[in-house]
Amino acid sequence: MAVFVFIEHREGKLMDISFESLSAAQKLNDTVVAVVAGENVSDLAEKVAKYADKVIVAEDPKIDTNNEAYTRVLNELIKKEKPKVVIMGHSSMGMDIAPALSVDLGLPIATDVVKINPEGGKIKVTRSIYNGKVLADYNLKNADTYIITIRAGEFSADDLKEKNGKIEIVDSLLKDEVADKKFVGYVQPVVGAVDITQADILVSVGRGIKDKENIPLAEELAKTMGGVLSCSRPIVDYGWLPKERQVGTSGKTVKPKLYLALGISGAFQHVAGMKGANMIVAVNKDPKAPIFSVAQYGIVDDILKVIPALTQKVKEIKG
Repeated sequence: MAVFVFIEHREGKLMDISFESLSAAQKLNDTVVAVVAGENVSDLAEKVAKYADKVIVAEDPKIDTNNEAYTRVLNELIKKEKPKVVIMGHSSMGMDIAPALSVDLGLPIATDVVKINPEGGKIKVTRSIYNGKVLADYNLKNADTYIITIRAGEFSADDLKEKNGKIEIVDSLLKDEVADKKFVGYVQPVVGAVDITQADILVSVGRGIKDKENIPLAEELAKTMGGVLSCSRPIVDYGWLPKERQVGTSGKTVKPKLYLALGISGAFQHVAGMKGANMIVAVNKDPKAPIFSVAQYGIVDDILKVIPALTQKVKEIKG
């Protein structure tokens, strides 16, 4: 049996969640079949083939910007190929497509999944509920096919194994024009807005920053390090930084190469949004702060003393 992976791309670029979905699929130890649909996607298919046993390519410009079109194409492929599992990201696109497929095909669905376990031909998934306070296991009812959306940052793309699969190009499976939905265009972030999910280095501040007047200290450190300033929820609640900078279950899930947590206690809501970082360094004056349980390196001290020292040291190293 095969595991289908829906490959999400935008404006000619593969989205990170697509590689994470491939990683989740590989862990099921089955044939991994990636589905790439849209216009001029042959280059994307070649990149995906590196980590899949097979890539099904459906070329059609009508598919490229319409979730309803993607849904119809996947619907036809699932009925034809009958995969055991269909995996996609719990993104805005995945949250639109997956439930529609579940209803159209009458298939069981599990959303926002953080772990997938096949057991005796059945599928068990783990979901984080109650704002991350509880991890709950679910056994999906018996079915020929299961649909699963995965949470960003939970399945590392670093674990991907090379497969160098074959590419199969199929005729467009979009039988009719999609008339009830029309793509208008992508809305780009306003000038000055920051997408913290794309940053390699994040310097994140919490209550330990004490006052809005101290925010520039952390911002200077972030700029000196070539990173971006982010924060925990209290900083947004105080109005010291905009919502777009918030990390956590009620903010954004991030996975930078380096996450520097300054004065952040480490509540589970925040940790859930940043634990996918390659390296976590925490600074907190409380040696028992939960943030130290997920950090590779820690400094026990007042961040208002540490930040200027770190900034100066980075400047010296950079010359």
